[in-house]
Amino acid sequence: MPYEAQHPQLSPSAVELRARVPGWGSDAPDEYRHTADEREDLGPTGAHWSFPDRQADDPARERSIEHAMLTPVYGTAQPLHGLSGAVRRLAYSTLSEARNTRWLLLILGDRIEATGAHLRSLFTVRPDNPLTQTGILSEPHRRPIASRFGRGRLDLRHSWIDPIIVAGPWIAAVAAIVAVARRALRR
Repeated sequence: MPYEAQHPQLSPSAVELRARVPGWGSDAPDEYRHTADEREDLGPTGAHWSFPDRQADDPARERSIEHAMLTPVYGTAQPLHGLSGAVRRLAYSTLSEARNTRWLLLILGDRIEATGAHLRSLFTVRPDNPLTQTGILSEPHRRPIASRFGRGRLDLRHSWIDPIIVAGPWIAAVAAIVAVARRALRR
């Protein structure tokens, strides 16, 4: 931009933006907001009920302490079980949805379930294969260095810990199996 004595107008005015960009200024006064045009009298919606038929209440079903009742329809395909289920039940029954502790307990329950699934797979005919299932073998073929640097990738901040998180449980499981086998062989 060449030098000019008067200050150039760098940004368009609110009126110009409102005319040019749909939804611009949604936090503006009501007369400029599209939500002020919403109507409540939309007529028939096609729904044949005002509140859906309720599924039979299951007292063992977990629900948030903030809610007085379960949703009308809920899933029952994967009931909670084992240690992960106990951790999840604790999170649902005692903690508010606004507490970080509740969400951390739910994540812990998921991690316990995943670890249990990995350990159970070791005793099957086809155990999990962390090398092929994590996609690590495809890394050398897809420009691993060039795709990471110079592109503003945010995942570089935690990429150093990813191998520890992914391989750590497997290494610990192998170490435990080796320790148990050594102890058994010594006896």
